[in-house]
Amino acid sequence: MGSDSDLPIMRKAADILKSFDVPFELNVMSAHRTPDRAHQYATSAHTRGIKVLIAGAGVAAHLAGVLAANTPLPVLGVPINSGALQGLDALLATVQMPSGIPVGTLAINGSKNAALLAVQILATSDPALQQRFIDYKADMVDQVDLKNARVQEQLFA
Repeated sequence: MGSDSDLPIMRKAADILKSFDVPFELNVMSAHRTPDRAHQYATSAHTRGIKVLIAGAGVAAHLAGVLAANTPLPVLGVPINSGALQGLDALLATVQMPSGIPVGTLAINGSKNAALLAVQILATSDPALQQRFIDYKADMVDQVDLKNARVQEQLFA
């Protein structure tokens, strides 16, 4: 993440990864304030066994792009609402990458979905993880069914 102020948003991704027992790292680095650190992290990530990068940053939000330019791994960008433009600047900086440097861009503050997408990517080569994701989706259906039953009960009881 680009700043420690991004932690409340990025913690949601960490919580999802923990719930799926997916090991992860969480670091603060900036495309602008610590460009050498971001470069080093990106270039070495695949050699350390990392399979997917999630980059959350606000305002100019170039972290995901810097990582994507320097790694062979998929990069998922999470634009964070941290400035006067309410995250729109971060969204545009993350989604408008030049041809050849893809960044999968999630919604503003969408770190939970970034983690879920990372789990899905990892699950393509891990049948046990894929089953946990299938179970996760089935649980979502069950939760919606319970909510619907409560609504029906309140309306028609």
